Order: sequence, then C-alpha cells, then structure tokens
Amino acid sequence: MDLVEVAPQAQPPVARIMDYGKFKFESIKKEKDGRRKHNVIKVKEMKLRPKIGEHDFQTKFHAVKSFLEEGDKVKLTIMFRGREMVHQDIGKKLLDRMALELKTISTVERMPLLEGRNMIMILAPAGAAAAPPPKS
Repeated sequence: MDLVEVAPQAQPPVARIMDYGKFKFESIKKEKDGRRKHNVIKVKEMKLRPKIGEHDFQTKFHAVKSFLEEGDKVKLTIMFRGREMVHQDIGKKLLDRMALELKTISTVERMPLLEGRNMIMILAPAGAAAAPPPKS
C-alpha cells in the first residue's frame, strides 16, 4: 500500500492509502477505453471524369452512398483534362446530380469549387450535420 496524493490543489491536499500500481493500471485502461469509443470521421475520396458513363456513375454513386452510411465524409473530385476545361458546366451538373440523389442521407458541406483542373465538392453524412451544436 502506498500513500498517494489524489487532489494536490484542494485545501488541505487530499491523500489516500491505496495500491499505486493498480491505480495507475486502471487509469491507463480507462484512457484506452475512452480512445476506443471516440469516433474518428474519415474523408473518403471518389474521383470522376466529366464523360463518365451511366453505369460507371451508378457504381460510383453506390460506393459514395455506402461511405456516407458508414458515417464517413466524401470528397467528390471531377478531373478535367485538356479541352474538357471548357465544359466545366458538365462537371458541375454531375456533382449536383450526385448531391441531389444523396440529399436524403447527406448534406453538402462544401459546394462545387474549381481548384486548378479539379472540381471538388464535399458531402457529409446527414446525421452528423443535422445534430444540433452543444449548448454552453
């Protein structure tokens, strides 16, 4: 048994007689449990091209849908090459279509924006975005 100072800031300081090794082990175990239960949101990326076929679009759509249902954010990227840069409206329509079809399970966190030769949009799961912020 050891004499352990539990609350040094208290007036007077609080000490307790306990097994220090067991106390240290249990505190580390609690910390690990807390980290395990912590939910980390990942960002998955799906790359598309402006001239994508309907079947390919549906395949990518279902993959994006499964990512959102798992609770991950999705970064949709339209890659333009060469003269495709002239037809950026096609890429925007593609991203808008994806957002429209997924509006029941997701919210648009970042609207389509051109960065260099890529147009990027970020979708977040609807449950995470719909949750009200904590009151302070």
